[in-house]
Amino acid sequence: MSLAQIIFYVLTAIAIGSAAFVVLSQHLVRSVFMFFVTLFAVAGLYVFALADFVALTQVVIYVGGVLVLLLFAFLLSSKESLQGIENIPSGLLSAHRIPGALISVLFLAVLGFTFFQIDFENLDWIKASIANGNVISVSDNTIRNIGINLMSKYLLPLEMVSILLMMVLIGAAHIARKEPKVD
Repeated sequence: MSLAQIIFYVLTAIAIGSAAFVVLSQHLVRSVFMFFVTLFAVAGLYVFALADFVALTQVVIYVGGVLVLLLFAFLLSSKESLQGIENIPSGLLSAHRIPGALISVLFLAVLGFTFFQIDFENLDWIKASIANGNVISVSDNTIRNIGINLMSKYLLPLEMVSILLMMVLIGAAHIARKEPKVD
């Protein structure tokens, strides 16, 4: 087994283990921090898939943006709303978790069946891409091209998304702020 395979399997185990902890944990703060670990492990898996831009986007947007937004929402939420979450029944196979667990197991079965039925080496579109030389190699400079397009051709949509995210952050802070009690 090569070093790359060992690192891949370690990242996969970290991603699956931390994601399971996020779902099964009863503590919100621990779940948010383990979600941080899950997102970094998935970014590492994207690097192994030669999707360097997607890995960078994963770190910048999800780890840097969404996770910070989750932390702010948690820290700015009132104690009464958090106590309502703690009162949810916590059995591993309680009645409210059975439909979600069943759908997850069925989805995993479909994915597993599909994965083991496909012969990836003999797919027509992969053979055609290799024959045409339309294969991305590690030396391609895709991030540079994406960056140039984002800062020139797609600058307006990029700025609109950043304004929308700022509005969401301000709205979350407004909703979570504590109202003064009137007696």
